[in-house]
Amino acid sequence: MEAAGDAEQSPVGAVGRVTVSIPSDGPGEVLVPVRGGTEAFAAWADQPIARHAQVMVVERTSARSVIVVPFPST
Repeated sequence: MEAAGDAEQSPVGAVGRVTVSIPSDGPGEVLVPVRGGTEAFAAWADQPIARHAQVMVVERTSARSVIVVPFPST
């Protein structure tokens, strides 16, 4: 269960940009607008995603890790 206030701070649904390419077998990094600023998260995806691509966060797996999909989805 999320702590009170986490809903407003969640990166889920946010559109960000890949700063370190996301390989098929490990994490990359994305910058996502959160809490009035931009924060870096470790990011996983079902497919490789190149640096500078736009992505949408679909799940938060920990405080600093997310699962993303390409945006706009194809």
